[in-house]
Amino acid sequence: MYLVIITWLYVILMMAVAEATSSTGSVLGAFFTFVLYGLLPMGIVAYILGTPSRKRALRARDQAEQAAYDEKLAAQTHSQSHGQTPQPPVAGTTPGAETADSVAPDAGGHAAAAAESQLVAPVRKEP
Repeated sequence: MYLVIITWLYVILMMAVAEATSSTGSVLGAFFTFVLYGLLPMGIVAYILGTPSRKRALRARDQAEQAAYDEKLAAQTHSQSHGQTPQPPVAGTTPGAETADSVAPDAGGHAAAAAESQLVAPVRKEP
């Protein structure tokens, strides 16, 4: 990807030099040739072609954060189940952002909801 961008910028640079040294050209025209034919289009192309790598990096960072959170949560539940006191929050984290009650979905292993009471009649269609 970078080879195409570098070669295109080189060609456009040569076009700008030819325009600047031409008897009918100007340095201002050479500058706009380089910017409008070179930098602007190649900036757009580089941004579009770099999107998959940015998404991979973002996904990897999110997965690393989730793994660290899961390990921290597992350590807290392990220490609480063995009667140890929970560890204080790590320095640099936002106070109150994560509490011991905050768990990942399905981490508790409990039923999703309590059974319906027999005092409430089930909903039916009217005859």
